[in-house]
Amino acid sequence: MSIDESRESRESRPAPPGAGGPPEGLAEQAAALADGQVTSAALVRRCLDRIAASAPTVNAFRLLRADAAEAEAADADRRLAAGERLPLLGVPVAVKDDMDVAGEPTAFGCAGEFPAKAADAEVVRRLRAAGAIVVGKTNACELGQWPFTEGPAFGDTRNPWHLDHTPGGSSGGSAAAVAAGLVPAALGTDGAGSVRIPAAWTHLVGVKPRRGTLSTWPDPESFQGITGIGPLTRTVEDAALLLDAASGSHPGDLHRPPPLAAREAVRRDPGRLRVALSWKPPFTATATPLHPDVRRAVTAVARTLAGLGHSVEEADPDYGLIGLAFVPRATAGVREWAARVPDPALLDRRTRGAARMGRLLGGAALRRARAAEPRQRRRIGALFGRYDVLLTPTTATPPLRIGALAGLDGRRTDQAMIAACPYAWPWNVLGWPAVNVPAGFTAGGLPLGAQLLGPGDGDARLLSLTAQLQDALRWHERRPATEAAGGAA
Repeated sequence: MSIDESRESRESRPAPPGAGGPPEGLAEQAAALADGQVTSAALVRRCLDRIAASAPTVNAFRLLRADAAEAEAADADRRLAAGERLPLLGVPVAVKDDMDVAGEPTAFGCAGEFPAKAADAEVVRRLRAAGAIVVGKTNACELGQWPFTEGPAFGDTRNPWHLDHTPGGSSGGSAAAVAAGLVPAALGTDGAGSVRIPAAWTHLVGVKPRRGTLSTWPDPESFQGITGIGPLTRTVEDAALLLDAASGSHPGDLHRPPPLAAREAVRRDPGRLRVALSWKPPFTATATPLHPDVRRAVTAVARTLAGLGHSVEEADPDYGLIGLAFVPRATAGVREWAARVPDPALLDRRTRGAARMGRLLGGAALRRARAAEPRQRRRIGALFGRYDVLLTPTTATPPLRIGALAGLDGRRTDQAMIAACPYAWPWNVLGWPAVNVPAGFTAGGLPLGAQLLGPGDGDARLLSLTAQLQDALRWHERRPATEAAGGAA
């Protein structure tokens, strides 16, 4: 792509989903397949062609299952013709490179030769049981540590809205794949905002459900319980469909919350809610100035909520020193994952430093961090005695430029990361649900997001409110007009 073409790709235009062309959304594709309007073979081939066309620019995928996906699509078409119906039968989707897919390696952004996995992760098994076809695994930064998706193992994944900016991380490949129209939906993982941050920076709905809603098996929990799995989609209806298809527990899971009826929730009126608007991030000992475009965008979301009849007022949760509980759990998770890497010498020096920190904090400090969670829930949860939902920015800044954090040492990377993304990670410590909603754009066309946060049992309310906001803001009608989308725009 030339420089002039790259500039043109930064423009956007309205494009209602499914208008005048093949179905683009997850729910649309599932319905079209069930009605016989399109074949799975055609949808999968279109996905594969778009992924190939976008590889030199967006670079969203670590690996493709092209032959397997086409064979599975042919089988899905036979089953559909025979009258079989499943929620996602024949629909192509993608999963992040930290989820096991039978016959494929799980490298989680790392360099080296990884063995093929013998079995699907539970969440992948459930997707396939619902009929979905996994076309490939998407790029992720090394062990999910950073809000960008770049690395020597796979190169730079770029933002379809602005190819010189990151889509975020660590689920940046999944976000870029959906934003560019390569797949209708994808799963990511969120350990410190890693679904919500890329969703904010690519104009998507990104859901982090309550801990355990989507199984992390073959791990009983992921990153000491702070990491969960969630969908990245253009619409909340698509997110709900993917959630319902993929959710459920494995007998070995440590966290097994009640089932979530996500599709029912998005069809339900949320009622009149009390919304707390907070600009205050938790204490991190790092300066976290809020970009004026982010403040403007989140303020506009708050005004929309007020216009819908909700009560909105400024109020801050009492975060305390929750960061003291996050760091031992996060670095212990890095240490555990780093031990699985075939050649640790290939790991980024920042990863090796985090793993060393995880070893140092892996004893009493980690036990104290885990034991503190009930107190933290009570302290922060006191806000929900007065309010139903907390609204905050998802990030403090617009998307970073590609390479902005490359070459920094661990300390400076952490400082830059905290400055850009100080709002998301406390909800990972708590294990509570959160949703990124698209909140508009900077003057230069970079996507921005707002975060809807709830208590432990707040998933359904957040999804209902997101659906109401989507009806008002119509964010799904705006897409990146980029050649990297392979014609999707």
